Amino acid sequence: MTDVEAALDDAGIKNQQVREYVAHWAAITQPDRIEVVSTADDARLVQESLDAGELLPAGEGRYYSRSYVKDTARSEERTIVATSDPNDKGVYNNWRPASEMKELYNTLVAGQSRGRTMYVIPYLMAPPGSPLEQFAAGVQITDCRPVVLHVIRMARVGKDHVDNLADQNSFVRAVHVTGDLPNLGQGTPDDKRYFITVADERTILHFGSSYGGNALLGKIAHGLRQAMYDGWKNGFLGEQFMLLGVVDHQTGRRYHIAGGFPSASGKTNLAMTLPPDALGDRYHVEFYGDDIAWLWVDEESGRVMAFNPENGVFGVAKDTNELTNPTALDAIRPGTGTIFTNVAYNPTTQEVWWEGRTSEPPADVTGWLDWKGLPIADRTDEEKDDPWAHPNSRFTTTLANVPNVAVDYENPGGVHVDAVIFGGRTRDREPLIRAITDLAEGVYDGLTLGAEATFAAEGVDGQLRYDPMSNRPFMSYGEGDYAQHWLDVIGAAEHQPIFAHVNWFQRDPEDGHFRWPGYRENLRALLWLAQLKNGEVTGRQTPVGIVPKAEELNLDGLEISEEDLEAILTIDVDRWRQEMGFREKHLEQFDRLPEVIWDAHRRVAKALDEE
Repeated sequence: MTDVEAALDDAGIKNQQVREYVAHWAAITQPDRIEVVSTADDARLVQESLDAGELLPAGEGRYYSRSYVKDTARSEERTIVATSDPNDKGVYNNWRPASEMKELYNTLVAGQSRGRTMYVIPYLMAPPGSPLEQFAAGVQITDCRPVVLHVIRMARVGKDHVDNLADQNSFVRAVHVTGDLPNLGQGTPDDKRYFITVADERTILHFGSSYGGNALLGKIAHGLRQAMYDGWKNGFLGEQFMLLGVVDHQTGRRYHIAGGFPSASGKTNLAMTLPPDALGDRYHVEFYGDDIAWLWVDEESGRVMAFNPENGVFGVAKDTNELTNPTALDAIRPGTGTIFTNVAYNPTTQEVWWEGRTSEPPADVTGWLDWKGLPIADRTDEEKDDPWAHPNSRFTTTLANVPNVAVDYENPGGVHVDAVIFGGRTRDREPLIRAITDLAEGVYDGLTLGAEATFAAEGVDGQLRYDPMSNRPFMSYGEGDYAQHWLDVIGAAEHQPIFAHVNWFQRDPEDGHFRWPGYRENLRALLWLAQLKNGEVTGRQTPVGIVPKAEELNLDGLEISEEDLEAILTIDVDRWRQEMGFREKHLEQFDRLPEVIWDAHRRVAKALDEE
């Protein structure tokens, strides 16, 4: 086995706690060599990966990777939060005792890095100098070189982030061991994969994957699950939120909006949006982040502040195109160092393609390989309509590549949050936007956030898959305590953000067309929300919030029928009464749910009954 001390001496690692942590796991996993990496190592590691066939060139300064066919997405059923306190158990966090899971993990990974390099990645999930910096430092160890390259794009990487800690022990210990992927029993009763966050020990233990959501430990496990737990104990919020800014050139005002959206509800497209052409001279949209935000209250100003802890974008490729997200396409242009995963690839031309990139796949299939590496040209008639790219195919690029990234995206003090929005995907009941000015009702709305699921076949038409604050897969403690923590953190702000719920997906029940055009036009709803908060418009009060009056929306340059506009600004009271029954059953699952949340539920239900 390698000389751990010599490797850490050569890298100049001074933090004794880091040295002991690396030595501990090297003794268990037994790598052949150890290498400490920083952002400066990126070009060399890319070349090594190209030479080894782990990456393939995808045009100038872009790269392609393909994961094991059964290792293509996060695995919620194998994801566990472990602590020493059973009271941390929630409905969604798959809680297990820490002692049990740590012992199991040690058994699984013993000797699993033999013949491999252990890469040591010191990282920071915050702009340097942030008031939350003490919760942002981590050291990930991994035996997978492509994982290192993804981490370099998604976090700030370098030894100074741990050597300069005021408390040398205040870093997250993140262990990733890939394992023998073809022999892990994925999806069977013998599944050996485990993705564990030992939240009260600030330790992350992942085994059995090299896919980003399971292997980029600073992102999901630290940036969300661990941050949620740290925030609960230390007075801030770690949320799966996008964060954007809107600059009004006419008034000089700047607004910042944070928001949570379940999967396939338009979060990344909104985060990276541009103004509609008709409004582009007056407004500019600034990108801060598409996936995670940490929020806290600045005591001096009394305002809710936020930043994106990530340094990159790990975006879903499917349906990303010039209409849906031109900003993303610009961020993954040639020369950006972008890594594509599990899209279709042509090794001859070095092109990539995914469903939705263009209306039709390339007509000439010569040389094209699907996401499994199989030639498209060899497909049978039964296979000809199979996807070329995996539905969860990805691109990884740095924030600096995003063309409209905010000039202050690395401001350690964060930006003030004017509004918190939640957005599900529903074909009815939810209007374009409804604003909520009461804190408890805003938190209640977040707890009952949902998107359409396939319940109609089971005879429960219209039931949503609830996803509290869009954090269902990332909860690290009980939902009732989580609700109270939201009330405490936002309630401590002198200047509280306005809440709102948005829905871009309402459909005409007759022909199925979307009533609202979506994409860049969505900015119009956010502009109305800012005006409402400023007292410039009043909207119309409904039992579930304030909706715009038609004349209050800026519709310059937008073609929309009066019928569609009326529908998306109207509340379907009967549908909402049905919804309240579903919500009640959903909330009854949660222990210690604050009574003020139940009061909010009863207020909304009563208002609907009286409508």
